[in-house]
Amino acid sequence: MHGNHIRDNGCMDEPSTPDAALQEAAEIAGDRWVLLALGALRDGARRFGDLSADMPGIAPNILIDRLRRMERHGLITSSPYSQRPRRYVYALTESGRELATVLPALAGWAARRAGRDPLLHATCGTPLQVQLWCPSCMTVVDSQTHEHPSDVELRWL
Repeated sequence: MHGNHIRDNGCMDEPSTPDAALQEAAEIAGDRWVLLALGALRDGARRFGDLSADMPGIAPNILIDRLRRMERHGLITSSPYSQRPRRYVYALTESGRELATVLPALAGWAARRAGRDPLLHATCGTPLQVQLWCPSCMTVVDSQTHEHPSDVELRWL
């Protein structure tokens, strides 16, 4: 794995390059069921049956496997709400909420690729864009060079 090592919590050591970081992200979240589970948990904690109902087509054993994997990677927590039979409620961790912020960008990309309308701003109807920005400098940065692109017009809210 390009010199990375797995820590006790199931995560790899700090990736040394952007490509290694992307590889780690793909290994953690590159499964369709993981992405759909993240989406189902965005609005709050859910029980197994609720998740299963929101993810048609997933077999119970696959959902259990993905939830356990997400918990090992620190994306979710599970808390028992019943001892007999043992049942759990699942919720996103801070890391899971952070990862879930990319879901609208992925959904917009998939919609455009399929020829459907992209995600639109509810107020004005403009297609939404995802851009990297520096919160300290309050500037948009280029995704490749990490520098401020000269052709971007900044708008302050």
